[in-house]
Amino acid sequence: MNAPKPPRGRPALPEERRDAILDAALQCFVTQGFHGTAVPEISRRAGIATGTLYHYFPSKEAIVNALFRKWKEAIGARVLTAFPPGVTVREQFSAVWRTMADFALNHPEAFAFLELHHHRPYLDAESLAMENRLKDFGATMVSAAQSQGVIKPGPPALLMELVFGAFNGMMRAHYEGRLTLTTELRTLAEGACWDIVAAR
Repeated sequence: MNAPKPPRGRPALPEERRDAILDAALQCFVTQGFHGTAVPEISRRAGIATGTLYHYFPSKEAIVNALFRKWKEAIGARVLTAFPPGVTVREQFSAVWRTMADFALNHPEAFAFLELHHHRPYLDAESLAMENRLKDFGATMVSAAQSQGVIKPGPPALLMELVFGAFNGMMRAHYEGRLTLTTELRTLAEGACWDIVAAR
């Protein structure tokens, strides 16, 4: 994925340059990891001078946190918008699963960056707070379902990790070409993961 370029003959606007930096950083971080990426390489991919990049982000840590928040907010907004109140827990689970799968398939680099990389050492307080808000939302939904006897007892964090661990493994296998996620396979995986947490 190449960073978008402004129309020929028009200087890039500040927000376009910022987006170009983040797009370039995403490519670098996904392929080389945070520690394997140097700031000059990001600026080179973005098509700007390294000195110009520092006008937008003071450090590589600032870039990775801005990138994390951009995509975490994007996936969070999709999940919250798609989450259907007033239906069964099973239907809510399905809506979240389908939304996550659609996002992961449509934005493979962003999903790989968010979910298949270990970010904790360099995330700042704002990024951690955003991450925790999404986890708290999930835990609240699990707890409510447990109170209805629909989801098995146990720490909500554990049950969520079991489901999302399986989801991430499924996506990793798809990205690496070890399986092709057809609609049928996505539905099969959804049912299997529901069975992990569903009360009997």
